[in-house]
Order: sequence, then structure tokens, then C-alpha cells
Amino acid sequence: MKRKPRYMPPPRERNDYREPPSDYRESPSDYREPSSKGDSKNFFNLAVIGAVLVLGIVLGSILTYNVNFSTESLTTDVEIAKLAPNPELCAQYGASAIVTETRTFVTLNPRRVFVSQPQTQPGCVLRSSNWSVLRQKDAINGEEVSACRNRMNTFGYTGDIDVPETAEVNCLYQNDGQTRF
Repeated sequence: MKRKPRYMPPPRERNDYREPPSDYRESPSDYREPSSKGDSKNFFNLAVIGAVLVLGIVLGSILTYNVNFSTESLTTDVEIAKLAPNPELCAQYGASAIVTETRTFVTLNPRRVFVSQPQTQPGCVLRSSNWSVLRQKDAINGEEVSACRNRMNTFGYTGDIDVPETAEVNCLYQNDGQTRF
């Protein structure tokens, strides 16, 4: 039993491929000789469009780049350390820090999360071996020390530690988020 041959499309005529006719006088409208003028116009147009694109990106970057030259910006560790509460005590027994406070509101119906504007202020994080400084200043009591030690945490504070009413002391834990970036 013989197989039927596969479908073969009919052959195309010469003009379908836009080839020049053998005799140019035959049909001059079907074929045009490429001109170098058209190629240079296309190149010029592409060059202009490319230049405008690059210029737009550069101008956009310059206009949106916000440089803060104010004296209020914290740019170095030294400036942060100077702004910490009790800077000498903080440098001796811990490390100065930038404390950021935000409030998060979670609604259940509909499920949405809202975050308040963060408030930043200078603070200090004490090494766990130096908690006695906070006990001497009556900023924490023995119960708070044992609760924080059981969770293997440390203490941090904002405000003047010499005035316990103005100081806000919290038990902190170190986040290992730096290894995830």
C-alpha cells in the first residue's frame, strides 16, 4: 500500500519574493534599488532617538536624586555616637543606635495591614555583661533582669539614663536578618 505524499504548497511566482525582474523595464514599480540615502536617514533617526533617550534618563536621574546637605542628617558613626543618650556611658558599656518606632495595625475583615509613620530617636544598646549599670541607676529591677536573661537578650534604652523617669528601657533580642540579605 502506497502512502499519500505530504501536502506541498504551490510554487510562488518570482514577484512574490520581491526579486528584481530580469528586465528592469518590465515592471519598475515592483522593485526599487536600495538607496544609501534612506539608510543614512534611518541611522540618523535612530541616533537622534537614542540621544534623546539617554538625555532623558540623565536629566531624570539628576532631577530625582535628592541630596541632603542639612546638618541634621546622620552620616557617620561618630555623629550617631555623639547623639546617643549618655554618650560616654554608651560607648563604654555598649553601642549607640538609631531607634525606630512604628505601629502596625492589622484588620481582619477586610485583611489589610496599615503602618504608622516611623519615629526615630537616638538610643543605646548595652552588652549583656554590663546590665549592672542599669541596676545601679534604678532603670531596671531584678525581675526584669531575670526575664530578659532567660530569653538570652540584652537591654537597650532611649532618653537620659541618669533620670529614670525619662529613660525608656526595653529588653531586646538580636535579629539575624543580616544573613538573609
